Amino acid sequence: MHHPSLPSLNRPLANRLLIQRARLVWWWRTQSFEPLKRALDVLGVYVVLLVLAPLMLTCALVIKLTDPGPVLFWQRRVGRGGRVFAFPKFRSMIVNAEAVRDELKEANQHGDQGITFKMKRDPRVTPVGRFIRSTSIDELPQLWCVLKGDMSLVGPRPPLESEVARYTLQQRQRLSATPGLTCIWQISGRSEVPFPEQVKMDLRYIRGRSVWADIKLLIATPLAVIRGRGAY
Repeated sequence: MHHPSLPSLNRPLANRLLIQRARLVWWWRTQSFEPLKRALDVLGVYVVLLVLAPLMLTCALVIKLTDPGPVLFWQRRVGRGGRVFAFPKFRSMIVNAEAVRDELKEANQHGDQGITFKMKRDPRVTPVGRFIRSTSIDELPQLWCVLKGDMSLVGPRPPLESEVARYTLQQRQRLSATPGLTCIWQISGRSEVPFPEQVKMDLRYIRGRSVWADIKLLIATPLAVIRGRGAY
């Protein structure tokens, strides 16, 4: 009597194991990313608040004592899927900065693109504001947005509604990810990176995003802040 060989008996089992392995890899790369990223966000926010809460309170007090107006500056920013949310910063400019902006259009560092507005030695920036912008302290109130889920620690920076209105279809792909406090182009030169290059970097991050990539960007961010390149 003929008996099947051992390899032929194990082939169906081996195929099932390969299928299960493929499913596990697919789940890890797609389904596990969001919950792991969210866990990293919440843990990171609590650690940062624990360490930097005294600095944030001091910053708020200095702003209040040195310039009339509110401590926080709020904007409407566009997040994942085009959803608009409230976006805070420590106020680094004069109270009527938005109204004065139109008078400074010709000095826009990104003027040839006409979407984002960046300017060295912006006259609207207060003395305290210049310091907190160069050190990124002004961004710390956005930790609240991370806790709410409107933002993440890592992701494309959230644009203004007026900027999104001028996006091309390719540029709108930036809105497929949750916006972040830090991103690839922020550690690569911030405002000195031209807008088209910012888009390319953001889309490259979105295509290859992973928890490990986020961790590497978070590790690189403090050094980029210390260097201060493009922070104005």
